[in-house]
Amino acid sequence: MLQQTPLYDEHLSLGAKLVDFAGWEMPINYGSQIAEHNAVREHAGVFDVSHMTVVDIRGEGSRDFLRHVLANDIAKADADGKAIYTCMLNTHGGVVDDLIVFHVTGNWYRLVVNAATTEKDMAWLQSQVRDFDASVTRRDDLVIIAAQGPAARELVQQNLGSEFGERAMKLKPFEVAVDGDWTVGRTGYTGEDGFEIALPDHAAVEFWRQLVNSGATPVGLGARDTLRLEGGLNLYGQDMDEDHSPLISGLGWTVAFEPEDRDFVGREALLLERAQGVESKIVGVLLEGRGVLRTGAAVRAVADDQVTDPDADDVPGRITSGSYAPTLGRSIGFARIPANWDAGWVDIGVRGKWQSARVVKTPFVRKGKIRVDIDSKSG
Repeated sequence: MLQQTPLYDEHLSLGAKLVDFAGWEMPINYGSQIAEHNAVREHAGVFDVSHMTVVDIRGEGSRDFLRHVLANDIAKADADGKAIYTCMLNTHGGVVDDLIVFHVTGNWYRLVVNAATTEKDMAWLQSQVRDFDASVTRRDDLVIIAAQGPAARELVQQNLGSEFGERAMKLKPFEVAVDGDWTVGRTGYTGEDGFEIALPDHAAVEFWRQLVNSGATPVGLGARDTLRLEGGLNLYGQDMDEDHSPLISGLGWTVAFEPEDRDFVGREALLLERAQGVESKIVGVLLEGRGVLRTGAAVRAVADDQVTDPDADDVPGRITSGSYAPTLGRSIGFARIPANWDAGWVDIGVRGKWQSARVVKTPFVRKGKIRVDIDSKSG
């Protein structure tokens, strides 16, 4: 039986189309996915992301534990109210999950992990915490609501109450404000400004309704995916997984190799990979013609005579994430290609034919502004 968040009835009342996502019955859209996408870019959207899991780490050894189990260094967030984005690795350097860690206060840290990896993450954390004076607690009594877009700050302040709202408005990116069981982090997954709010499940419906009644557009998982792709943000299970390290998934910046004496899980494997040189990399691609890039589509060097069939299993590159991008009016994606490819263009298999695509720097869109030239043409 599929799990349901405390906002399930709200989604039904709004006419949501519900789908199975990692064992949860979640809204894919409430009507027009493109309209929801544009609402976030132009004003504000509200997301139920309660399928994701809040995990609290507490105890005298919590800092030491997180410095061991995470690739990024939680010491960067030693001040209360700071946060970092990081990967959690296995001993081979593969990504167990990507997550955000909030330093709530003192020896209390809060992790937000992905829905599809929750059980695996909990088992991994429990197996690694045994040598530390720290506890790992899954907070199923909390839900997460995200408000994103240029008007999100105003709407969140309006509905948090005066004192807490004022504190939240002073947050810088990757900072968090706390009030009891409520945490408000200035983080998100859309490429827009906004907040992710963890709150008690009994308060979820009222807060959701307040945001919607204040003008935030309910947004489903469909638009959340196109927003994160435009924003240049990886998706676990597609752009990274246990078989690929951060170094070949465009996430090398999340690995803190310094100080040298921090022995985090996966460190030795990453050092070896870095010394030998990575074999592949993730790049952004922009399709030149019509069509939509799909996850798994073949990628080859331009006019490579050795790779003729776009439906073949043995191709040098693959699209890891692809979609139509409403803000650009074009199809975009991430491609995993050999590390030694330097060309500015590639060919991608679209409906059995090779189509030209330009390699571009990501993000494609940031805070409502297109960051790539969508008019360039190949020679």
